[in-house]
Amino acid sequence: MTTSAHSTPTGTGTDPLRVGLIGYGLAGSAFHAPLIATTPGLRLDAVVTANPDRRAQLHREHPDARAVDTPEQLLADPDALDLVVIASPNRTHAPLARAALRAGLATVVDKPLAGTAAEALDLCTLAESQGTLLTVFQNRRWDGDFLTAARLVREGALGRVHRFESRFERFRPKPKPGWRELADPAEVGGTLYDLGSHLVDQALTLFGPVETVYAEIDVRRDGAVVDDDAFLALTHANGTRSHLWTSAITPLVGPRLRVLGDTAGYVKSGMDPQEADLRAGRRPDGTAPWGADAPAHHGTLGTDESAVPQPTDPGDYPAFYAAVAAALTTPGTPPPVDPRDAVATLTVLEAARASAATGTAVRLEPAHD
Repeated sequence: MTTSAHSTPTGTGTDPLRVGLIGYGLAGSAFHAPLIATTPGLRLDAVVTANPDRRAQLHREHPDARAVDTPEQLLADPDALDLVVIASPNRTHAPLARAALRAGLATVVDKPLAGTAAEALDLCTLAESQGTLLTVFQNRRWDGDFLTAARLVREGALGRVHRFESRFERFRPKPKPGWRELADPAEVGGTLYDLGSHLVDQALTLFGPVETVYAEIDVRRDGAVVDDDAFLALTHANGTRSHLWTSAITPLVGPRLRVLGDTAGYVKSGMDPQEADLRAGRRPDGTAPWGADAPAHHGTLGTDESAVPQPTDPGDYPAFYAAVAAALTTPGTPPPVDPRDAVATLTVLEAARASAATGTAVRLEPAHD
């Protein structure tokens, strides 16, 4: 069976698409599983986790899903699935995605798609050669603050945008145990590739290709062995400059977004509520409004002389898997995130590392199809 954006998977029609989820840690249990389970047309069929506590959690939260010991066991019977979602540690993303695609299965990979741009490009090429869907879970494209900023830019409410500032900052002065804090580069840990993947993806989504990258990347916390504080300055081909911050050592966080145009600006503080809601066990199941920002966190639009409150558009993480389902069942429908966007993001992150190592800006070659 080949599951692709160009052919309807077997088992569709009135039956939901069968989803196999690899990983039931934070990403799998709090993000992917609830969104899959509440998306019409999808069914969480199997989850790979050998951890007894996580298996018990899976049984409580999704009693109809079967637990599987290993990814190899899941992929051994590709005819039993229509879609594989990879929410395991970063080092496993590329090899598991390659295995799933070679099994002919449509594949969703949590960000980052791979550890390097070259690996990500290889996955794109493999998926394209087979006509198999590959997409990347860049859920922050569906944050309410980003949707609001994107709409204001699209509508011309800010005029010509010349500067975009975006932050994902936290205050966690003591490193937490886990693979994200391990020094081995193969783990693809650290804040640059974690939250930085979202920051760069958002900037590229809004303002297009980047010509130059300057970065400052540091290890600040006692006991830390991977980057926990980073600043990136991107110059886009259209002239917009993006300034991006990601940090685990920020006791006073800055505005989440500040977008400056030649006629108006938009500034927004506070985090999108969807992550906190999912972590707390709330679900986008239609029983209550979803993605609504608290009025106290609404942004401001205008100038210093004419600023007015700007309500935040509702966040919409459910739109990602709804779009995956549509891409798998409606010929010609694109995936929610083009995987080649992930290649572009990783190219910028690699340039950022090179810039931080030399203290100079790095110029990127124009992308070629």
